[in-house]
Amino acid sequence: MSSPDAPDVRSEIRSPDLTTVPDGAAGDMVESLFTPARNNDIFDPSDEDAGRTERVVFKIRRQDDPFSAPYWQHFELSCSERDNVVAALRRLRTNPVTCEGERVDPVVFDHNCMEEVCGACAMMINGQPRPACSALIENLKQPIVLEPLPKFPLIRDLLVDRNRMFEHLKHVQAWVRIDGPWALTGALGGAGGTQKETCLRVSQQQWAEDYLYSRCMSCGCCLAACPQYDEGQDFVGPAALAQVRLMNAQPTGKFDRGERLHRIMGQGGLSDCGNAQNCVRVCPKAIPLTTAIGELGRATTVQALKDLFGG
Repeated sequence: MSSPDAPDVRSEIRSPDLTTVPDGAAGDMVESLFTPARNNDIFDPSDEDAGRTERVVFKIRRQDDPFSAPYWQHFELSCSERDNVVAALRRLRTNPVTCEGERVDPVVFDHNCMEEVCGACAMMINGQPRPACSALIENLKQPIVLEPLPKFPLIRDLLVDRNRMFEHLKHVQAWVRIDGPWALTGALGGAGGTQKETCLRVSQQQWAEDYLYSRCMSCGCCLAACPQYDEGQDFVGPAALAQVRLMNAQPTGKFDRGERLHRIMGQGGLSDCGNAQNCVRVCPKAIPLTTAIGELGRATTVQALKDLFGG
């Protein structure tokens, strides 16, 4: 159940702020030449506009290696109405010629599933961290400005090293152990039904709430927007905290609940969150990250009292 103290962010995550002018972008950005698709639009190849193409300008921040200076390059591509940014970058890779006519090295970027599941293609698009596979060209102002995700070590161009995020997930033990014997009867039992059923059964309401957090794809968008998450800082970030909330709610994950809470009660843990709430505004999966942080705040307080007085 959502915390009464946690902010209700549902209205905010439905309407992310996409109006910020990005670094390097000019104030003369123009609306897309395409008519944006509506949510219920179904792609129809027989539509007379389905194969329509337009020339789209991309402004891409490039960097040859982690130690060289960044620079900008402009490219102009023919894009169809339903292209996404990954499709455009893949097309650019076959013919990397700038607007000035110079042939350059192909732009380096990462992508995989193309279904907004793996999170590999996350980058800054017109100043907002988001997956490139779900960023449709028709919905973006031009020039479309692409930059690598901040807060992560840069490898080259739009490719960053996100291992730091995975190390933080390991630090908070964002998993459920499946090996070994478990006291599933008695330890968590309650009134009604058998004890075993009570331990393993998850209510429909809890299932629905847990599902929200299970949608995290570790894209790193929330970390890119977090003021407290940065190189040189110990903060594990909202993605890892949300997974602590999820794993602690699992029937077998509850056996390691105390260990996970202790991992976020020290330096770099929950107290390092500055409550900026940027994470929940940019999350592409609309995960209620600030709600998770609020619930963990109460859970760590209870855990601290147990540590002090026993229980």
